[in-house]
Amino acid sequence: MSDQKKNALKTILQLTCQLFWVVGFVVGLSGVYLLMKYKQSSVFLSQSYIPLPAYLALASAVLILACGGLGSWLSIRDSTCLQGLFVYLLVLAFCLESTASALAFFHSTKLESELTPLSGVFHNYTGSGRDPDSQAVDATQAELQCCGVHDYRDWLETSWFNSTGGLLVPHSCCNSTFTSCNGAVDQPWQLYSQGCQVKLEKSLQFVLRFIIWGTPIVFFVEVVLFLTMAQLMTDQTVMQYRILGKN
Repeated sequence: MSDQKKNALKTILQLTCQLFWVVGFVVGLSGVYLLMKYKQSSVFLSQSYIPLPAYLALASAVLILACGGLGSWLSIRDSTCLQGLFVYLLVLAFCLESTASALAFFHSTKLESELTPLSGVFHNYTGSGRDPDSQAVDATQAELQCCGVHDYRDWLETSWFNSTGGLLVPHSCCNSTFTSCNGAVDQPWQLYSQGCQVKLEKSLQFVLRFIIWGTPIVFFVEVVLFLTMAQLMTDQTVMQYRILGKN
């Protein structure tokens, strides 16, 4: 292989590894974001398996960043041993990322059933600042700009609504554009119109899709790295062996 071609391949390797770093950061951030969303909405979920794709995404992100660093080193120095390690880490990173993607896709199709406790948490709302479930309800309604499970009328069937004399829904249902809103049901236009179940599903679907789409991106970048490394490895000097004669 000519020096010009070898230098070109090493330049491609260096640039691709830098792109791989970017991909690794995106995959890692998607895992962190999913963990954050799970922490905020875990009280509404029936199972605790949703963090699994997040943990796998974080593990694959660590390997991707390590591969990027090792590949950058190999673009400067030649080492048959490190080239073999590099290829092995690429395969391992893809396996972890594809597993995370498969689990994320599985959970994305089961979100409606996994949010079955949502109605129960809303029904048991007390409005107390010492009740973590009630705090989670208020925080979710305020952050996602939603009211009730399907709409504000879900509150009309709760014991908390009856305790207000059948007049008010929680203040967190109030649309922020209406500063005078106090949660009165006789002024429904001042309340958020959408329910929280749809908003929660969309919020979780959004971050799960990040992990799902991470696999084809990782695959594409790794194909470039594999092809580049294969070309570089064919230029390695083959060790010559000879039989030592007897003295």
